[in-house]
Amino acid sequence: MSSDTADAKVECTEQPGENKELTGIRKWVAENLLLLLTLLGVAVGAVVGFGLRPLPPSKSTIILLSYPGELFMRILKLIILPLIMSSLIAGSASLNARLNGRIALRTFLYFLATSVINAVLGVILAVLVHPGDPGLKADKIESEVQKRSASVLDSLLDLGRNVVADNIFQATFQQAHTDYVNVTERVFNETSGVFYTIDVTMAVIKYRSGTNTIGIVVFCLAFGTILGTLGQKAKIVIEFFSVIFDVVMKMVTGVIWLTPIGVSSVIAGKILSVNNIALVMAQLGWFIATVIIGVFIYQLVIMQAIYCLFLRKNPFKFYLGLVQGTLTAFATASTAAALPVTFTLMEDKLKIDSRITRFVLPIGCNINMDGTALFVAVASVFFAQTNSIYLGVGELITVCFASTAASFSSASVPSAALVLILMVLTAIDIPDQDVFLLFAVDWLVDRFRTTNNMLGDCYAAAVVEKLSKKELMACDAILFQESSSFDNNLQKDFEPSDIVIDRGLNNGATK
Repeated sequence: MSSDTADAKVECTEQPGENKELTGIRKWVAENLLLLLTLLGVAVGAVVGFGLRPLPPSKSTIILLSYPGELFMRILKLIILPLIMSSLIAGSASLNARLNGRIALRTFLYFLATSVINAVLGVILAVLVHPGDPGLKADKIESEVQKRSASVLDSLLDLGRNVVADNIFQATFQQAHTDYVNVTERVFNETSGVFYTIDVTMAVIKYRSGTNTIGIVVFCLAFGTILGTLGQKAKIVIEFFSVIFDVVMKMVTGVIWLTPIGVSSVIAGKILSVNNIALVMAQLGWFIATVIIGVFIYQLVIMQAIYCLFLRKNPFKFYLGLVQGTLTAFATASTAAALPVTFTLMEDKLKIDSRITRFVLPIGCNINMDGTALFVAVASVFFAQTNSIYLGVGELITVCFASTAASFSSASVPSAALVLILMVLTAIDIPDQDVFLLFAVDWLVDRFRTTNNMLGDCYAAAVVEKLSKKELMACDAILFQESSSFDNNLQKDFEPSDIVIDRGLNNGATK
């Protein structure tokens, strides 16, 4: 009897432990279900893509496989504009103008510093690894992309034109850019007295399809900042944009569960649509490896050191909390497309102050291109090595500054960095006829550098929140004081005589 009871006691004591472990596993799976499904989607997309390549599939098959991913991208892009506008206006209006200025200054200084770090890292890695081979030439890899005339000056001027949008409604679907056109002019020769024609290349300002996000960001920041100075009479407008933000985030909560299907479709379609993938990898393997090494050095070493320096916390816990957003950025190759997911993770999971996230993240997805600065720097040195051109210290410094400047003028859309490479190569006088080499691999490299851009925005928000703690607390105190004075004013609106009459009526009624 005693032995039976002892066994029963052992079983009873072991059962709660087992249940606790099972409960812990189930809880972890429930909390990370979307992440696990997204990882599964990445694996399925890669298996389907590489599995179907030997067949090979028809164009119609590739289109059908890519179709769910295309719809997923369209949904994300649909949400971007209302999300950016509502978050910036509500976020900047919740802060006072002075605090807005301080947060903006800290944000821009952080973005500038990290872009310079990435450019310098790219140059150092390209010099050490030496991925460029003079045997590589552009005619070995076909490309359907046409070359564009561009310069660093044109890019910076276009950036200014888009920052100061002349029509906020036009900015929602068009952006200004410099284009070069050939114009035939008639010239009179005074010596011979004859007119003759010459072809002249002129720079003209045109509008192309695409949201001028940076112009909208600047307008919303100014609108929200001024709105915050109007006090109680602006409260309804601020609440209006806050409700819009909440509605959009509710939509994101539903859309985010489509991520595994969208990611799987996008990856499978991209793998199937690339021609001669083995040849491309063999010829440009060292270039790809250099960029990927730079991405991981920045993410796993430099970024974590910055976080640890400012926040004095375990940085990898924060890093792992952003895995879902990193996978979305990798799959979509767009920081802007990953923005809805990033908002959810930063505010709900990592508990970063919403006033900071709504201010920093929309700005960062437009001007903070850490991965682009790294990529452009590596590519510039790569093409110098390919053409057997020696770059001295002065030229390498020029590459760093030009890559940083170019990254700030980059758009948060896929493959924007390829145009920027032409600008930097022009600045250091390197032939750009081989740039088309990179078009064959940009579909892959773009995804890695986009994760740098997205994570850079998130770490910027965490650092800026830490540096702005005092100002945020002061802002909370001001808001509390304003709400208290507003309540007192409401109480003063009731006349004492009214209260006496009411009491008398009530007493009479009871009597």
